[in-house]
Amino acid sequence: MSNKLDLSNSSFKTCLKKRHLLIPLVCLLLFIFIKYTIEFGSDLNDQSRIECLFCNIAHGRITPPKLEFENDEYVIFKDKSPAATYHYLAIPKQHFHSLKVLNKSHVGLVERMQNGMIDFLESKNVSIENAVIGFHIPPFISQKHLHLHGISPKSEMDLSNRISFFTPSFWFKSANDAIESLKDADL
Repeated sequence: MSNKLDLSNSSFKTCLKKRHLLIPLVCLLLFIFIKYTIEFGSDLNDQSRIECLFCNIAHGRITPPKLEFENDEYVIFKDKSPAATYHYLAIPKQHFHSLKVLNKSHVGLVERMQNGMIDFLESKNVSIENAVIGFHIPPFISQKHLHLHGISPKSEMDLSNRISFFTPSFWFKSANDAIESLKDADL
C-alpha cells in the first residue's frame, strides 16, 4: 500500500474543481461585505429619528432631493448614486429601521410602496419587466430607514450594482418576495 497521493484519482480532481468554484464565491461575499462596511460604515451607526436622513427628506426638512411623488404614507425621489438611468427610492414617512422590523401588519404599506413605485416608473415610460424593485436586507443597508429601490434598465447596471441588487440573495429581496415573507411574519 502506497502513502503517495494519487493525483490522477477522479475524486481528487472533483474536489479540486469544487475548491476552484468556492474561491470566487468567497471572494464575492467578501467584496459585498467590504463594500457595505467601508462605503456605508458611517451611515450604519445608530441614528435617532431626528438625525435620520430619510426621515428629514420625507418630512421636507432637507432639500434636495426633489420629491418626485408624495402622499400621506411615503415619498419617492431619485437616488443620489443611481445604478441606472432610472433609480428611485420610495421611503415611508414613518420611521422603520429596515424590512427586518416589519411584520404581517405592514403588508399593506409595502404593497402600496411597490405599486406606487411601479406606477411612478410607468409614468416615466419605464418597462417594469426590465426593472429591479426591492429592498436591501441588514446589515447590507445604506441607511437605517426602510427604503424600496426602483431601478431600470438592468442592462445599464455595472457589475458592482448587479451584485448589490441581485435577487434572490441574502442581501437583497424583491418587493414581491418581501410581501410574501411579511404575510408569514408574526404580529
